[in-house]
Amino acid sequence: MLSLAPARHALLRAFSPPVFRFVHGMKLEYSGHGEPEDVLRVTSFPLTTKLEKDQVMVQMEAAPVNPSDINQIQGTYPKKPELPATGGNEGSGRVVNIGEGVRVLKPGDRVIPSRSCLGTWRTHLVGSEDDLLRVPSDIPSVLAATMSVNPCTALRMLEDFETLKEGDTIIQNGSNSGVGQAVIQIARTKGVNSVCIVRDREDLAETEEYLTKLGASLVLSESQATSPDGREMIKAMKKPSLGLNCVGGRSALTVMRNLANHGTMVTYGGMSRKPLTVPTGSLIFNDIKVVGFWMTRWNEMHDRMEREEMLSTIADLIRTGNLELKVETNRIEDFSRVFETTKAGFTGYKQVFQFE
Repeated sequence: MLSLAPARHALLRAFSPPVFRFVHGMKLEYSGHGEPEDVLRVTSFPLTTKLEKDQVMVQMEAAPVNPSDINQIQGTYPKKPELPATGGNEGSGRVVNIGEGVRVLKPGDRVIPSRSCLGTWRTHLVGSEDDLLRVPSDIPSVLAATMSVNPCTALRMLEDFETLKEGDTIIQNGSNSGVGQAVIQIARTKGVNSVCIVRDREDLAETEEYLTKLGASLVLSESQATSPDGREMIKAMKKPSLGLNCVGGRSALTVMRNLANHGTMVTYGGMSRKPLTVPTGSLIFNDIKVVGFWMTRWNEMHDRMEREEMLSTIADLIRTGNLELKVETNRIEDFSRVFETTKAGFTGYKQVFQFE
């Protein structure tokens, strides 16, 4: 299902061969670390028509803004490009030119980055063939641009840590995040129930309605999840065997305390910036396993075939309407407003730069 903000709709255009209408490209660049709205600037750069043997030129179509992109610009993310750098790690585009040694990709292919730090917030990107992965061309560009981080993280966590069966239950916090929404929808396709915790908020009823429509079995705020009534609602369901944590602090403790014996707690983020506290009893008496997951590391440890198979699974979910990715498209010139919206929290839409 393609779900776009009404403000700007993606136009699906037939690909045309590499006629270079542009002499210069545009990019969002930063020369020092800090808040994105303070250090980013739109710059132009000359386009090259001469490529090295293994190089590929991509005309970017769309590139989203993820929390890790912001952390990278702030200088707090483990992987950081050399400065000056172009922002963005995820995106999609069309191959418009290839070097004479390129064997797999061809002009017209839709591709996404195969590694981080390529800098996707730009109109054109030049990289080696190994830097790119081909994705199905029938997936709209703005959805292809958001396939490789949130949905893949959700899929891997649901499949790699516990053998979930129909009727099983998982519990997660940060449930209205991009990963959290993907977890809800993918779990639904597997017949797996999801207990979904969100932070206390004024628009809780609206958030609950939205997540329930996606397939959440139970939506609770942080305070509700620790209340007597909330605990009883969770207990009424089958004990979760898998817990997913992207918040940390007391929220993570709530997830862990609701896990079944021998369950697994997977941490993939720390939005509260508070440490993860593990009760001794959870380890000794409940045999809870506490592990971490980082999509970047998974990608580094698996070959191109495995990654393309994973992306094919995500593409199938999108085609069949089982995975809805809601995006709002923007011009890169409007980046200040984009980061204000991203930092404001839940809007229901992922912010995406679209290049025309």
